[in-house]
Amino acid sequence: MILSMTGYATASAEMDSGSLTLELRSVNHRYLDVQLRMPDELRGVEGALREAITVQLQRGKVECRINYAARSAQGGAALNRSLLQQLAAWNKEVQDALPDAGSLSVADVLRWNGVLETPTASLDELRATLLDLLQGVLQEFSASRAREGEKLKDFLLQRVEKIEALRIGVMPHVPAAIAAYEQKLVARLREAMQNAEDDRIRQEITLFASKVDVDEELSRLASHLTEMRRILVQGGAVGKRLDFLMQELNREANTLGSKSVDAEVSRSAMEMKILIEQMREQIQNLE
Repeated sequence: MILSMTGYATASAEMDSGSLTLELRSVNHRYLDVQLRMPDELRGVEGALREAITVQLQRGKVECRINYAARSAQGGAALNRSLLQQLAAWNKEVQDALPDAGSLSVADVLRWNGVLETPTASLDELRATLLDLLQGVLQEFSASRAREGEKLKDFLLQRVEKIEALRIGVMPHVPAAIAAYEQKLVARLREAMQNAEDDRIRQEITLFASKVDVDEELSRLASHLTEMRRILVQGGAVGKRLDFLMQELNREANTLGSKSVDAEVSRSAMEMKILIEQMREQIQNLE
């Protein structure tokens, strides 16, 4: 499987004390860079979360955002019985001392700080819930990266086949182009070297032919394309290896263009360079 470094996933969990939401997103990056955004009360879980993420991911700029919404007082709250009894005693004492004083209303009591108790979660409970949530998010996150990776794989293989077609198309042009150019060169050399012997002219032609012969470049192009197919089929963390192959492919395409003595070969070399650049841009997104 080939993984893109671009991915997104999110999930939520409900607890007695509130709700947790975990969001994971990533973009391409040379190395693995994990950034955690979370409330301060959850910082104690940061190390465990970071470890769980780094176990599954190798490259990419990853942002993990966590939100915790505590349960409101209206939902799941309970009366603080001891404080309620204390308020009743205070209310009676005040009325005994000040008969004209009004009694506490129900609204007054409910607004009293601490009368309504909402459930609270311990750090251990939050840790366990977060780690479970993260495992589910990581599965969906990896699936989204795999889907994107398959798209990139298809994109790259299509361009590999286009470069291979250009390479094969170039091969018949090379001998004829060299032969035609040799004839022109022979005429020019004989004109410029009227007193030169045929052996000298043949030596010059042989030297020229060795300089413009692109058989070696075409052979290396074929080898690099075969290796690229093998890497894409094998899968795994392929980004760095493919990036290196792009350098090699570009070098051969450049040499092919510089040695060309035929307009069709020059055009094919330029098309190859365009396709290689398209692949290089997309390979930056692969893990």
